Amino acid sequence: MIGNASEQALIQNLKDAGCGNEMIERFMEFGAEGNIREQFDLLARHRRRLLERVHAEEKKINCLDYLVYQMQKKKSVKPFLK
Repeated sequence: MIGNASEQALIQNLKDAGCGNEMIERFMEFGAEGNIREQFDLLARHRRRLLERVHAEEKKINCLDYLVYQMQKKKSVKPFLK
């Protein structure tokens, strides 16, 4: 079993990574059972969801950049985004 300080650091790391309480509990239960494969699967699914959100936000930024580009092209306005 992980020591208390190490366990708290692990839980804090999971929280910092955006994991909810339910996921953290499941992760810790899998660890107590020695089921590392399930822990990896949980982390992989969470990472995939985070990356999907990043890509969705990136698409929104690209849309804004394109809109600004189109506006600048029409009005010969100096760029204000860098």
